Amino acid sequence: MAEHKPWDGRFAEKTDAMVEAFTSSIQVDRHLYAHDIAGSIAHARTLAEAGVIAQEEADSLEKGLRQVKAEIETGEFKYNDSLEDIHMHIESRLSQILGPVASKLHTGRSRNDQVALDCRLYLRDETRKIIAMLQELRQVLVDTAQAHLDFFVPGYTHLQRAQPVLLSHHLMAYYEMFTRDCERFKDALFRINVMPLGSAALAGTTFPLDRDFTASLLGFEGVTQNSMDAVSDRDFAMEFLADASICMVHFSRFSEELILWSSSEFAFLNMPDAFATGSSIMPQKKNPDVPELVRGKTGRVFGSLITMLTIMKSLPMAYNRDMQEDKPPLFDAVDTIKACVAMFARMIPKLEFDRKRMFDACNKGFLNATDMADYLVEKGVPFREAHGIVGRAVAYALDRGRELQEISLNDLRKFSDKLDKDIYEALTVEHVVDRRRTAGGTASANVIAAIGRAHTQLHAESSGD
Repeated sequence: MAEHKPWDGRFAEKTDAMVEAFTSSIQVDRHLYAHDIAGSIAHARTLAEAGVIAQEEADSLEKGLRQVKAEIETGEFKYNDSLEDIHMHIESRLSQILGPVASKLHTGRSRNDQVALDCRLYLRDETRKIIAMLQELRQVLVDTAQAHLDFFVPGYTHLQRAQPVLLSHHLMAYYEMFTRDCERFKDALFRINVMPLGSAALAGTTFPLDRDFTASLLGFEGVTQNSMDAVSDRDFAMEFLADASICMVHFSRFSEELILWSSSEFAFLNMPDAFATGSSIMPQKKNPDVPELVRGKTGRVFGSLITMLTIMKSLPMAYNRDMQEDKPPLFDAVDTIKACVAMFARMIPKLEFDRKRMFDACNKGFLNATDMADYLVEKGVPFREAHGIVGRAVAYALDRGRELQEISLNDLRKFSDKLDKDIYEALTVEHVVDRRRTAGGTASANVIAAIGRAHTQLHAESSGD
């Protein structure tokens, strides 16, 4: 490819080779080739619609651009640092194919609004993919919850056993988290899906380009309203990265629990061999590498957000070359979150939960203490008084290495004469769980209803309702 640069007219000497290498972004922004070509085709059509170029020229430009795209996709295309970025690479190759007519394509636009367009097109496509992947993951969670409706597991606060819950209820908590993530990404799409092309370098263009026409060709909901803001705005990327960071928090929390639950100390689940690795020195080891890596990759996405915020925090209007650095963190975050969603959607159905181990754990550690206090309240004892009574009963049981349900009724009545033989039924795991019937509680009926609502919600989303 020729080393001609679009600004050669102003400069008396060639760009230093080291500067070319330092300023080149082609190894990164080459990922935008399809979006750049789509934007250029739309721009050519808009130029023709405005009478700036002939329709035949627009048709020729479109044909040439499609040839360039095919060359890139078949691996025939040659890259050169001297051409800096994907925009100049495509334009240079187009000139080789078409000759002088190719030089008309850049009429009425700048690389500033061009790259802003490419980034929005790219992020719109990737955000939609992530939403669809999260919908699949949420369906997996719902199906897994439905398959484990009769599994009980200790619920924790401060990583201490607190109260028993249904495993399905626990899984559906993550369904709620990932549903909010979907909603955040969908909301971000409204601000991503705005077209900047036609803003040119920063002040707009003198050519009578119908920006709404261009937007309709590219599927945008509207056009940017200020040319300076349009070329210098990366809020949409920062918002995406913030949403991605929150989503990765949820993956990291889920990963932490899977890591803990698969340890010998918990042993609530068996990590499938296909999603674990071993040790190079300890033959017995089975390591939960997948959730550990997801937990670790959370930091990469957080880092991408911080990088983007730092790049943008002090930039004056309008475009600055600093913004070339926006793409590595954005692309990496997109690839990372997609990989994590895909991995969890594949892994969760294969998790093997130890029903007996979890149930036995629910019967140890006084997870039913609150229910004894509630029992006393129903007998007319004020809650704070009931709390003290049960606390003393727990201390008594601890001294004897027993659980509350293992203390005789005579001994229990030493703490309150309101306690009767029906207390033992109230202290069973099943009873403790099923009594929590307030909206959002862990009672079986609630969880079954939540699963039903989730199925309805996911069906509506998949059908576009």
